[in-house]
Amino acid sequence: MIQEAAVKRLHVIQGEFKVVSDPDVVLSTILGSCVSACMRDPVAGVGGMNHFLLPGSAEAMASGGDATRYGVHLMELLINGLLKKGARRERLEAKIFGGAKTIARFSNVGEQNALFARQFLMDERIQIVGESTGGEHGRKLEYWPLSGRARQYALTGVETQKTVALEQRPAPVSRPVENTIEFF
Repeated sequence: MIQEAAVKRLHVIQGEFKVVSDPDVVLSTILGSCVSACMRDPVAGVGGMNHFLLPGSAEAMASGGDATRYGVHLMELLINGLLKKGARRERLEAKIFGGAKTIARFSNVGEQNALFARQFLMDERIQIVGESTGGEHGRKLEYWPLSGRARQYALTGVETQKTVALEQRPAPVSRPVENTIEFF
């Protein structure tokens, strides 16, 4: 009987990215309206995942907001992390997950996140080899960064609402910009 190698699970939470080259690692996350981009370089044997809440823009980040909430920031961090571990931009391939419309009465930020991720990857000339976005329910995602294998599980309505509650946690209090003046 062949014994399966021990798998190391690394969870990627909102505002994070992880890059690995260990064949025993599986990256996981839980998504509602958030999106995760999973990227790898199959030749270099390196891959990673991010998890972002909002598409974001250079203007939003310049205004002093929490950059880790924004896709524009986390996509760059993921790509740069891959390149630092030996990946080559022209060999990168990506899969996109998440972007559900989890609350009917709210704007569809999930769809905006998915559109942003797709456009960002096209602009960067990174091939999209798989995608599962949209819908009304959240997802639990597992990604094996070296093989590119991905598996998702649909969440129930209750599980999705718990995920949405986590995604809507208040942003960390940002420190004032150094050029501000406080009046007493």
